[in-house]
Amino acid sequence: MNIEDVRTYCLQKKSVTEELPFGPDTLVFKIGGKVFLLVGLEQVDSLSFNVKCDPDLALELRADYPKTVVPGYHMNKKHWNTVYCNREVSDRRLLELIDHSYDLVFNSLTRAIKNSL
Repeated sequence: MNIEDVRTYCLQKKSVTEELPFGPDTLVFKIGGKVFLLVGLEQVDSLSFNVKCDPDLALELRADYPKTVVPGYHMNKKHWNTVYCNREVSDRRLLELIDHSYDLVFNSLTRAIKNSL
């Protein structure tokens, strides 16, 4: 999986926006104005991204895939994971983690915001 695969997958989801709020080096994907994935644009040797995760699942993933899933870099470690691509986890599973993050954030939105999307 490469950064274009991640970008394309995120943008095909309903009502997703793509922004650079932290400067030109970090691409951020949002739903309803809330972040569900961040990815650095200057990664060369290995691709990783940050996704939101249920706290219990986050701990399970970190235990099962210690070389791939780690506490979220510069994020709330309870709710965010940094996930490395092309290591222990299949591309399909990586996409499932993106889906999980998107769903968590979407479900946290107010009814009014959900209805406006």
